[in-house]
Amino acid sequence: MLKQNLQQKLLQKLSPQQLQFIKLLQIPTVMLDARIKEELEENPALEDVSLMANNEEKDEYSFDEDSDDFNESDSDVSEEFSIDDYIQDDEEKDYATSMAYDGEEEDDKKELPYAESNTFFEMLQFQLSLVDLDDRHFLIAQQLIGSLDDDGYLRRPILSLMDDLAFSQNVDATVEEVESMLKIIQSFDPPGIGARDLQECLLIQLRKKDQENRIVQLAIEIVENYLEEFTKKHYEKLERSLNISSAELKSAVSEILKLNPKPGDSSADANSKQLQIIPDFHIVNNDGVLILTLNSRNAPELRVSRDYKEMFQTYDKQTNKDKKLKEAVQFVKQKLDSAKWFIDAIKQRQQTLIKTMNAIMHYQYDYFLEGDERKLKPMILKDIADQIGMDISTVSRVANSKYVQTEFGTFLLKSFFSEAIQTESGEEVSNREVKKILEDCIGNEDKHRPLADEKLAEILKDKGYNIARRTVAKYREQMNIPVARLRKEL
Repeated sequence: MLKQNLQQKLLQKLSPQQLQFIKLLQIPTVMLDARIKEELEENPALEDVSLMANNEEKDEYSFDEDSDDFNESDSDVSEEFSIDDYIQDDEEKDYATSMAYDGEEEDDKKELPYAESNTFFEMLQFQLSLVDLDDRHFLIAQQLIGSLDDDGYLRRPILSLMDDLAFSQNVDATVEEVESMLKIIQSFDPPGIGARDLQECLLIQLRKKDQENRIVQLAIEIVENYLEEFTKKHYEKLERSLNISSAELKSAVSEILKLNPKPGDSSADANSKQLQIIPDFHIVNNDGVLILTLNSRNAPELRVSRDYKEMFQTYDKQTNKDKKLKEAVQFVKQKLDSAKWFIDAIKQRQQTLIKTMNAIMHYQYDYFLEGDERKLKPMILKDIADQIGMDISTVSRVANSKYVQTEFGTFLLKSFFSEAIQTESGEEVSNREVKKILEDCIGNEDKHRPLADEKLAEILKDKGYNIARRTVAKYREQMNIPVARLRKEL
C-alpha cells in the first residue's frame, strides 16, 4: 500500500568548488603538474602564463573594467553574469608571487635521465629465441614465460597452464612437455628464474655454483632438508643435525644469504624509472631562524584566457542577439567560471599548505633546528587544526601526502605527528623519542645474544620510560624490527 508523508532533514552537501579544492589539496606535488595539464587541455579558457609564447602581462582575471555586466532576461541565459568577477586589481599582487617559494623552477622540472634497456620478459624471450625448439615447444615455453610473476616465480599450477595452451594456442601439451620446457627456462638468467617456490629458487641458484665446494654442498643440504630451521634461525639444531661446527654453519648461511629470493626484481628495478620524491616545502636554518618556502611547482601562474574575454566584449556590443549566439556565450561563461574556480582552488590550496606547514614548523621548532628526534614534541592532528582554525580532515589530507625538505633529510609530514608518553617524572614526551632510544638499544645489542622485549622494557624503565613489554613489541613491529630470535647472528 502506497503512502505519502513529509520529512524534514538537515543535510550538509559540498559544492563542486569545495570538492575540487579537496581533491587538489590531497594530491602531492608530483601529481599536481599532471592535474593542471589535464585542466588546461579540457578548458580552453584557462591559460598557463609560463607556457605563453609572448611576454604578456600576467593578469589572472583581466576583463575590461569599462564593460557592463552581462545580464540577459531571456530564459536561455537566465543567470546574471558579471564581468567584474573576472577583473583583477592592478595593485593586487599576483597570487603566484605572493606566496613564499624558491625560484629554482627550471631545476625542479628537470628529470633524471635513465638508461634504455630491455624489460625482464624481453630478456627471457631473447634467451628463448637462442634455443633450438620446434614451433610446438616454442609456444609452450612462451606460455610459461608469460605466466611468470614480477618476482620471476611460476605461481600457477601446471594443469592450468595446459588448459591455457589448449584454449589459446590449440596445443594439447602433456605434463612432461611443460615441465621439460620449464627446466629450460630455469636455466636462463637471472639464476632462479621460473621457480615454483622459494626453496626451488634457492636450489636453482646453488646448483649453478661449484658443486665440489664443501660450503656449497652444505648450503644445498640446508635449503633442501632444513629450510624451516634455517628461516627460524635454529642454528644449534642445524649444527647437531648436520654434525658441523659453528664456523662451517656460518659460511653455509653466508652463502645462502648471498642468493636472490626474487630474481625477477633484479631486472625490474634496473629497467624501471624510479619515482622521485618532490618536496612540497623547504625549511632552511638561517643562523637559528627557520625560513619556510613553498615549492614553486605548487604556485603555477594561471590566468583566464584573453580571447574568451574578447568574446564577451563582442557579445556585449551587439544589439541583435540570436539564440545560437546566446548558446555560444553560455558555453563561454561556463568555461570562464570553471577556469576561475580552478584558479581559486589552486590559490586556496597554496594558502592551506603554507598555513599548515607553518604551524607544524613552529610547533616542532626545536626539532627543525637540529633534527634531533628526541626533541620532537607530542603532536596530534587536532593540535594543528586548532592553531590554524581548520578541520582535522583538512590537516590530515595535507599531512598524509606532502613532504618537507630540511637540512637533515626529506620527510613526510605525517611522520612528525606522534602520541604522548608520560615519563616517571611526569613529563610528556613523544613516542618517537622512545622509538629512537629503542632503535639505538637494538642497534648496539650483542647480535649473538639479542635483547628480548622484556629486557628492552627494563632498559627503557631504567631510563625513565615506564612502558609495558607489549608496547615495546608494538613499537618494534612499527619499525619493522624482527623478534630477538630472528635478529640472532652466528
